[in-house]
Amino acid sequence: MKLLALDTSTDACSAAVLADGAVLERYEWTPRRHAALILPMVEAVLAEAGLDPRRLDAVAFGRGPGAFTGVRIAVGVAQGIAFAADVPVVPISTLAALALGAGRETGHERIAAALDARMGEIYWGAYAVSGERVEPLGEERVGAPETVSAPAGAWFGVGSGWKVYSAILARRVTVDGWAGERWPRAGDIVRLAADPLRRAEWVAAEQALPVYLRNEVASKPLATNSAAAARIK
Repeated sequence: MKLLALDTSTDACSAAVLADGAVLERYEWTPRRHAALILPMVEAVLAEAGLDPRRLDAVAFGRGPGAFTGVRIAVGVAQGIAFAADVPVVPISTLAALALGAGRETGHERIAAALDARMGEIYWGAYAVSGERVEPLGEERVGAPETVSAPAGAWFGVGSGWKVYSAILARRVTVDGWAGERWPRAGDIVRLAADPLRRAEWVAAEQALPVYLRNEVASKPLATNSAAAARIK
């Protein structure tokens, strides 16, 4: 299996390849430079893996939730590469990727992921992590930190929402620790994309959609950066 993944949904920017069981990744915390960096990152990680894009089995991307512009960039780049390589697309939740990364790094199996959504709100999801599998325990949502909840028991909190609203969230959810400086990474997105691809749970490039969670943001097919991405060799 040969997969490419990318993520531009937060202040971090990353691209990764899964090839023959090994994950290669480029990652940088780089607010507002995603449009300039993501294509060079993709080219670099493909070159390191010795992969022609036409040999890929699919392209995965962080579908959101996250920053409006960042999520749009990810959709457009993924579409462009997938169109050019004639491969399907696997959209992956950025909150689930955040949870997988926290689980791998800390060993915790119950992860409460929160990203700062601005306007006094957070993107929120609770997950059970086992190996490289992530199971959502409830729906992902956006709302005020005072309204979140998770099943009973101890959790490990992760994401920028915890950095901003830790005092409030710790009153809503029982935690035995939290890390506010962690971000979704393409390396975890590519790991999460492997099982859906095996189960044929993918979409055609033109059907790839962002997930914003906010109702007032329309979800429709995008082509941001698609033309440039299609020229990747």
